[in-house]
Amino acid sequence: MNRRLPVLRIGAASAVAALCLTAVPQAASAAPPATPPGLAQQDTLRWNTPKDFRIGSAVAGGGHHTSADYPEPFPSDPEYRSVLAREFSSLTPENQMKWEFIHPEEGVYDFGPADDIVDFAEANGQVVRGHTLFWHSQNPDWLENGDHTPEELRAVLKEHIYTVVGHYEGRIQQWEVANEIFDDSGRLRTEDNIWLRELGPGIIADIFRWAHDADPNAQLFFNDYNVEGLNAKSDAYYALIQDLLAQGVPVHGFGMQTHLGLQYGFDGRMQQNLQRFDDLGLETAVTEIDVRGPVGADGQMSPELRQKQADWYRMALEACLAVEDCNSFTVWGVLDEHSWVPNTFPGYGDALTMEGGYERKPAYDALQETLVRSQPGGDAKWEHHPAFR
Repeated sequence: MNRRLPVLRIGAASAVAALCLTAVPQAASAAPPATPPGLAQQDTLRWNTPKDFRIGSAVAGGGHHTSADYPEPFPSDPEYRSVLAREFSSLTPENQMKWEFIHPEEGVYDFGPADDIVDFAEANGQVVRGHTLFWHSQNPDWLENGDHTPEELRAVLKEHIYTVVGHYEGRIQQWEVANEIFDDSGRLRTEDNIWLRELGPGIIADIFRWAHDADPNAQLFFNDYNVEGLNAKSDAYYALIQDLLAQGVPVHGFGMQTHLGLQYGFDGRMQQNLQRFDDLGLETAVTEIDVRGPVGADGQMSPELRQKQADWYRMALEACLAVEDCNSFTVWGVLDEHSWVPNTFPGYGDALTMEGGYERKPAYDALQETLVRSQPGGDAKWEHHPAFR
């Protein structure tokens, strides 16, 4: 493989970035306030979030959006951007930082769409979660089907992490460094993850060290689905993280995606599971929550299922709020029409908290009420809250 310096394609969509506030770039370690400075009190999730807690959303883009019958919302829809700024204090690029988008050709990086999101977040006093550096899915063809030796693959991975994390040094609060590295039985994905297959499990410690070296202020996370409760997969992470911490590897957090289906039960041990990772000295987070159910021809669940969905959103948020260092809760999108769920689970959907013209569903109301009630004097605050009246 011929090594070459990376080519950077950096977009400039400053007109998109500035919406509500004047941007002042801040280091990730000096997080902006949870509520937007300079704005009057609002009936929003963001305004009602406790101090030092982040309510987040994925920023729609890439993936299934590229073939949808609507233009990508973030660059094209001012109302979408307004809702992002008003409702959320944390943003996660849905696809714009994944390998196939940000590193589409060997030695070539396209930072434009991700830069636009980071610029927008800084302009609106929000933090950013980077997603993701090491995954078995959505890798570019040149990587998955290339003819690289293990030594060359290691160099490619190291360069990617130093280039991407270094590009955003001081601007990303939390990086999802390793994503979905275990299967549901708790075994490492040594067949479908190119890095684990070709480089072995020791590469996991290396990627955390490289990311930390590239940005010493960013918090570095593991992230996975089906780890809400105490099970083989979450046990595998618990054991691995203990081992890495004992080696001095800079692991700072554990993220639970929490993609839930109403056809399955809600694991009531979520708080207990979050707590055991907290007890290791880690930050924890709910990183990608949505709650899907069976839908009719209109794409909606029954009122009864929507209420059950609201209860599950509430229970997940309550579990996070009850754990001292669970400080971030991210809904995986804003509008149902943008959700990944119907494309992946035909016949299921209605998984997010807003629909249509940003009408709020019972799930939204449940989140807002839970945020208000979690604060000192919260019950009284809720009785006088605009949403309650």
